[in-house]
Amino acid sequence: MTDRPEASDIWMGPLAPLSDGGLTAPRIGIAGISIESSTFSPHVSGDEAFTIRTGDELIGYYPFLDAGRELRDAARWVPIFHGRSLPGGAVAPETYRRMKDAIVTGIRDAIRDGGAFDGFFFDIHGAMSVIGMQDAEGDLARAVRAELGSDTLITTSMDLHGNVSEVLRDEVDLLTCYRMAPHEDWMNTKERAVWNLLDRLRGPHGADPVLRRPYKAWVPVPVLLPGEKTSTRLEPARGIYAELPGIESLDGVVDASVWIGYAWADEPRCQAYVVVTGDDRALITAESERIARMFWDAREDFVFVAETATLEGALEKALAPDAAHPYLISDSGDNPTAGGAGDVTWTLAELLARPELTDGTRTTLVASIFDAEAVAAAETAGVGATVTLDAGARVDHGPRGPVRITGQVFSITEGDPDAGTQAVIAVGGLHAIITSRRKPFHHLDDFRMLGLDPEAADIVVVKIGYLEPELYDLAADWTLALTPGGVDQDLLRLGHSHLQPGVYPFDTTGTPALTAVVGRRGEERTAC
Repeated sequence: MTDRPEASDIWMGPLAPLSDGGLTAPRIGIAGISIESSTFSPHVSGDEAFTIRTGDELIGYYPFLDAGRELRDAARWVPIFHGRSLPGGAVAPETYRRMKDAIVTGIRDAIRDGGAFDGFFFDIHGAMSVIGMQDAEGDLARAVRAELGSDTLITTSMDLHGNVSEVLRDEVDLLTCYRMAPHEDWMNTKERAVWNLLDRLRGPHGADPVLRRPYKAWVPVPVLLPGEKTSTRLEPARGIYAELPGIESLDGVVDASVWIGYAWADEPRCQAYVVVTGDDRALITAESERIARMFWDAREDFVFVAETATLEGALEKALAPDAAHPYLISDSGDNPTAGGAGDVTWTLAELLARPELTDGTRTTLVASIFDAEAVAAAETAGVGATVTLDAGARVDHGPRGPVRITGQVFSITEGDPDAGTQAVIAVGGLHAIITSRRKPFHHLDDFRMLGLDPEAADIVVVKIGYLEPELYDLAADWTLALTPGGVDQDLLRLGHSHLQPGVYPFDTTGTPALTAVVGRRGEERTAC
């Protein structure tokens, strides 16, 4: 949650010169809530899950708004409130209400003290589920719009695993989302959203609340797939996303985006979407429908980003005499960055039962489960002590309860901003990582800080789906293990019951029209 790329990593070019009629120094607010929430995970994301940023800390979160940069100087920025969490379970209603109230109150106070906003950066994920709600981002967008009024131009940046419901579509004016999975362009996308907003406000229609709004061509695509089948490293996702910059460069187009949708929530909005924005209605209609058709026609061609297997099958490959090392295994069913609880013990228990992993002849790193009580017990015993701990399954009991670990306390590491205190328990050559709080392991330094060397390990098991860049580079070979958990890759066994009719692969009988709904706020929308 502390990740912040360097300003030099941002991609957008300079703004166009200020046009006659454009706004010289528009007043722009910033607020939002960002979390990806699995409704199939028993984890509940409460207040403790969110990092809250306001004021200068919120401005400082965005490298493209650093002092002296063009986008910072192009507007009067009013940072209001932003809550960001690791993916997890659905958000507690009271937590959502507190954050929503802080945003609404902050907008109201800012307007009272400084006047209306010309623009607003609505920074969200798009896959937030709140217990008892069906479209949390739509609800938040409606509340934000009600406070801002109809004249404010709203831009939103989203994860490509978000969902663009009709409510969200109608309340915001500019939408864009990531074009890379893994999400190496996450901050670049936020900059693009802000750049598009400023470009419209500074353009020839900047002072006209209606004309500065582009048209939006919105096409829902009834396909819902896990991110691990839609990585932009592979076709067909790579080819579909490669079309977007070319569309965006056409005269009359502002932005072109494709949302994969979020597979581990059971809500009617969960499916894929194509949105193209611009001033040329005919062009954006044609391009949005073309890309939607590409996506639909390719629906059966999406494959997992790596070879898949059961955990047993993955271990057979990793332990084979000719296996390349380090061999990485994705424990995908409990991936905390997709919304898994992060404390399912099934995989660790299976690994501990394999003598060839615990006899000291090879090194295996297992990341991770969280259990504050188990970490505290290891800390009390001290480094070097032999302990017997029952750990994990406090939140998601899964197919097993807590796992019993008997081994030596290899290391105790304090102070991680996400994990809190971390303990490593060595059972022969198997090193089980236990954290006080949920944490994804995406970087080599996540292991090194614990005294572990992932580059020298024989096997590295990580609760993840597709490998993040550093792990991808680390892996001499890898397998995506289809393990149980709240973000099970086998969607058909999860039990969705609230999706729209006809969503593939849950329903394989229909053929959608894939017709764009086109319009802009203040005008009637039409299906073209």
